[in-house]
Amino acid sequence: MAQLFQVHPVNPQPRLIRQAAAILREGGVIAYPTDSGYALGCKIGDAEAARRILHIRGVGEDHLLTLMLNDLSEVGRFARLDNWQFRIVRRGTPGGFTFVLPATREVPRRLQHPRRSTVGLRVSEHPVVRELLTELNEPLLSSTLILPGATDPLHDAQSIRAALERDVDLVIDAGACPGQPTTVVDLGTEPGRILRFGAGDPARLGVDIVADA
Repeated sequence: MAQLFQVHPVNPQPRLIRQAAAILREGGVIAYPTDSGYALGCKIGDAEAARRILHIRGVGEDHLLTLMLNDLSEVGRFARLDNWQFRIVRRGTPGGFTFVLPATREVPRRLQHPRRSTVGLRVSEHPVVRELLTELNEPLLSSTLILPGATDPLHDAQSIRAALERDVDLVIDAGACPGQPTTVVDLGTEPGRILRFGAGDPARLGVDIVADA
């Protein structure tokens, strides 16, 4: 059965954060809160844990997962940005956006779009995420926690544990999340496209970005 850690949403207990990071290092899959909704996460290099996330989501091997980063300074390690891309990412970070960007060699090929060589990156402003990434000292491979057949992400930890008690190793309960997926912005080509509307307000980005029809 999945463990349940109840953590403070603003000042998460260091002991519990250390234990959560240890579970990830040992190959675990966790459900954790973000500033949009709950997400599933595992170590970036753990292919088996990544497959577990895809199975929980009910999606195929071709479904691309996101790298959850700790701050803006890490974006350049995993993505190649021109000035126009950096300006947009800076305006939306941290926050409820996922940015699709050209990947660097730091990103394993299995995590990149097979034709475009892009990767999805996100920086959350949720304190639990920030503390967990600081302790882990590497990105989380992540996916919004939307169950098969659902359209909205789960946002309550108790419901998540009931639904996934045999599928994840840990649920971090920091209270309810807004229950929205991120706004996904594809910056692979200029001027960029909005692939999905969600928690992030596109007006915050300060540019006219085309929305997919």
